[in-house]
Amino acid sequence: MSEYTTGELAKLASVSVRTLQYYDKKGLLRPSKIVESGRRIYTDIDLSRLKLILLLKKLGLSLKAIDEILDSKNSITVLNLLLEQQQKAIKDTLKDSREQLKTIEELRKNLPQINQVSLKTIDDIEDIMKNKKELRKVHLRMVLYGIPFNILEYGTLAWGIIKGQWIPFIVAIFILIIVATLVTRYYFHKTNYICPNCGAEFKPRMKDAFWAKHNIRARKLTCPVCGQTNYCVEVYDDGQLKNS
Repeated sequence: MSEYTTGELAKLASVSVRTLQYYDKKGLLRPSKIVESGRRIYTDIDLSRLKLILLLKKLGLSLKAIDEILDSKNSITVLNLLLEQQQKAIKDTLKDSREQLKTIEELRKNLPQINQVSLKTIDDIEDIMKNKKELRKVHLRMVLYGIPFNILEYGTLAWGIIKGQWIPFIVAIFILIIVATLVTRYYFHKTNYICPNCGAEFKPRMKDAFWAKHNIRARKLTCPVCGQTNYCVEVYDDGQLKNS
């Protein structure tokens, strides 16, 4: 049977000498013998025991639990019970982590794309998330309003091409213009903008907002508070303008 010094055993198991000394102190892994010079000598049995200790530790078991397993006559039963407890604890942790991840994703998704918005209480976060959800509802309603009228437009266009009767198409265009005007007014009535320079929330004139350059989240507008022209972030109009 092979014999190993503390350093050799540490190297074989990829642990530090200090770790072996600590396990020795705790009674987890004592050397098979100590020679006259004081050197601790370990054997292949000790190496196997060390590997088991490291495996159980990797599974998340405490040194106290590992000691109970190694010293028990019913070690398999004890190990099974401890692993069952550890499995449950890990599952609970995973569940909590998934819930935390979901909350983080939801919060990040609903945070405004602007640095000047400050958070002081949980109510601020709830207000921001509620605002973003309401804004998405506005966008969804606009899409839903447009679907039947798009069908009307293309349907009457196809009818005109096939039958040569263009009056239904012309009537549909007039209806679409009216509907588009109403939907646009509804959209700008339900939205405000936040200035990235001073953080002021404001509602621009409809014509200014309509003709302004824009992307999916912002429009290039002039802030009535600081006077700067920037891409201002779109937010839902909850009826209470907040100026910083």
